[in-house]
This record gives sequence, C-alpha cells and structure tokens, in this order.
Amino acid sequence: MADHPQIEIHLQTRVAANKITKIPYGADSVTAASVEPVLAMGLEPGRYMTVIARPEPENSILEVVQGFSAKPRGYKLVVLGTYHDTNLYHNSVKAAGSAEVLFVNAIYDKTIVQSLRYHSAVYVHGHQAGGTNPSLVEALGAGNAVIAHDNHFNRWVVGEGAIYFTDDNDFSSCLDSLMGNPEKLGELRERSRMRFEEKFTWAAILHRYEVLLTKFLPEEQRVTHADS
Repeated sequence: MADHPQIEIHLQTRVAANKITKIPYGADSVTAASVEPVLAMGLEPGRYMTVIARPEPENSILEVVQGFSAKPRGYKLVVLGTYHDTNLYHNSVKAAGSAEVLFVNAIYDKTIVQSLRYHSAVYVHGHQAGGTNPSLVEALGAGNAVIAHDNHFNRWVVGEGAIYFTDDNDFSSCLDSLMGNPEKLGELRERSRMRFEEKFTWAAILHRYEVLLTKFLPEEQRVTHADS
C-alpha cells in the first residue's frame, strides 16, 4: 500500500507494480470552529500562522523560525511540538525565535487543533519527505493558505495551490510577498478547499478502499455487493 506516487515508485523497487495500491490519507472538512481556544491562547484570529510538526531537521523547523524571525511580521508564529532542553536542535530552534514566535508544546485535543487551523492566516508545512502527510491534508480540509517546503511530496498533495520555499531566506521572501496581500491569501484558501474536495475527502478515500477490498471477495459476493 502506498499513500503517495513517490512511495509507490519506491515500493516498485521491492515488489511487482501490480501488487501495489496507491491510496492517500483523507481528512475532515472543517468549515467552522470555535474561536475560544484561539482567544484563550492570546491569539487574534487571522493574525497568526501555525506549524504542526515533530521538531526534527527534516521538517525545516529551524529554517521556518529563522525566516519568520528575520524581521517583525505583525503576526504570531504558533509552533506545536514537544521541545526538550537537552536536545541541541530544539534549543537552536527556540533560540532563533523572535518575540512573535510562540512555542505551545504538543496539543492532542482535536477540537483545539481544529480551531487553531481554521483561524490561522497560514499553515506552514516544512516536511521534506514522507509521502502524503496527514497534517498537510488536514490543513487543506480546513481551507488553510499553505506555505510548504518545495519537494515532490508536498507538490503532489497541494499542487499549484501553495507557495513553496527551500530555505530560511526563501521562506522570509514568501512571507514578504504574502502577508500584505489579502487577495492572494484568499486565493490560496480557495485553492486548498478545491484541492481537498478533488482528492482527499473521506468519501473518496473510503470508496477506493471499498473497491480494493471488494476484489478479494468470492465472485458471487462481488456481484451481490455491486448490486447492493
């Protein structure tokens, strides 16, 4: 089972292509969310960005924080994840943050995370590898404008509906071009919604699983299943 074309290509080096099925992750469509969790964190709806990722180098957290902190933004950068004082990379990330960067630890309450996503101006996705990332799909389902690391994993998920970066300077430039442009933000949000409806609704994903699993039924049951 592959969740992304690049994962499918990788698996083909190990097994026959006809033994591989490609089905990506799905997500809920979030069209409304309480603002209370956002306000409780001292945030202003629409005036912050979210980063939800493990604090590892492959997720570009340091580049994102450095690029964001290169100058005052008038926005907050809300970074979710567990940071340990004994981890040198974690310390480097936190030391790079300006006063506008908030490290809020890991949050596992789905309602709070959905609220943070829904009321974000931008979702930042720095993952450099890993197939179809669930967090990125969830951002599309929430209608987030997306700034993502430029690689074939992320480009397949979001398509042309995101702004892409490669390093901290590039990320800073992305922010410069986007933050003063509400029309562009609105366009990116709309493209995220469209991409989500095109590829990642649960109805579409579950239908593909149904089609796959039906192939393993005895012939007479397949006919019955198709007629039901």
